[in-house]
Amino acid sequence: MSATTTEPLTLEEFLNLPETKPASEYINKEIIQKPMPKGRHSRLQGKLCAVVNQVTENQKIAYAFPELRCTFGKRSTVTDVAVFQWERIPFTVDEQVPDNFELPPDWTIEIFSPEQKPNKVIGNILHCLNYGSRLGWFLDPDDLSILVFLAEQQPVLL
Repeated sequence: MSATTTEPLTLEEFLNLPETKPASEYINKEIIQKPMPKGRHSRLQGKLCAVVNQVTENQKIAYAFPELRCTFGKRSTVTDVAVFQWERIPFTVDEQVPDNFELPPDWTIEIFSPEQKPNKVIGNILHCLNYGSRLGWFLDPDDLSILVFLAEQQPVLL
């Protein structure tokens, strides 16, 4: 009798798989499915996107995308809210938003769900900062707190 081992998928193989609902992420050669967003999470996510876009879109300063897959640094994650400065959005030749973002957001916002592991979520924020994000927020709806991450600085709890 021989043991069968399964080789982990490569990032490219993962990206060729059909999308799942809720989304799956590729982190350290593992596929991890995100929990299904619930009411408070969805409402907070929608409000954050709406407020950021209300202030920044018309002046072409930035745009907030909900549940956007960003692939860079050997990972592919789906950020709850990914904010990109307007000039960093990789528009297509016909000035449309592309389907694939292969760069980190300028501002990554993760909303904690009880089904998640906090260090995994914070790890995604730190990964973004290591690859060029300027700001990361970890929101905890249960205690109404925000852990703010800036590159090369101590986090601040608000």
